[in-house]
Amino acid sequence: MLKAFERFYEVAKDVNWKTPQDIIESFNNSDFVTCSKQGTSRIVFNIGQNKYRLIVGYYFAANQTILYVKFVGTHKQYDLIDVCAVEMFKKKGK
Repeated sequence: MLKAFERFYEVAKDVNWKTPQDIIESFNNSDFVTCSKQGTSRIVFNIGQNKYRLIVGYYFAANQTILYVKFVGTHKQYDLIDVCAVEMFKKKGK
């Protein structure tokens, strides 16, 4: 699984995206998801020839783009979650 994420890391570590479209253009196998109810958006990356999914929120700072990992899992696990609601790494009770 880790090998599948190497390409993502190699691209993402050195870029400074300015818009969500910049991210999508860097990863043509990704999807922009508008979360109207939450007033936010997320990006879903297909990793490892569509074997895995990575969902991130994002923030564009002055000199960097910050990606907030919301979910990492298999395609099968992804099918069971709500893209806009998932917070895989949020501490319980917060």
